[in-house]
Amino acid sequence: MPADAAYVDTSVLGAYYCPEPLSGAAETALLELQDPCISPLTEVEFASLVARKRRLKELGGREANEVLQLFGQHVTEGYYRRLPLGTEHFVRARELIASLTSALSTLDALHLSVALSAGIPLLTADRDFARAARRHEAAAMLIK
Repeated sequence: MPADAAYVDTSVLGAYYCPEPLSGAAETALLELQDPCISPLTEVEFASLVARKRRLKELGGREANEVLQLFGQHVTEGYYRRLPLGTEHFVRARELIASLTSALSTLDALHLSVALSAGIPLLTADRDFARAARRHEAAAMLIK
């Protein structure tokens, strides 16, 4: 992997902490990073992802709680560097969306604005998000 640091998208975390076809690739990508970064938005979005998997019965209640507990432990222990999310990121996200060069969702635009502000690549398992990030001249690493 070409970067020491990267902003880790929720799609990668979902594959890392929950059994999915991309779990092995997510683990490899995360272990190769010296400085995996997230934001408070990532933490909220990850909790939402786990809750959705629970509702869809992809995870049992106990499994979902264990996943959330392990992720929370990793965050607390400093495995991930927390990047701030402030008003300037919302302004930049609005500008990214308004540029009309790609179809970014609100949350993806916020994630991308944090990565761009930090000057680090985006690590994602979402092909459309990686493509959109590149259209905005952001470095994006796609796990497959």
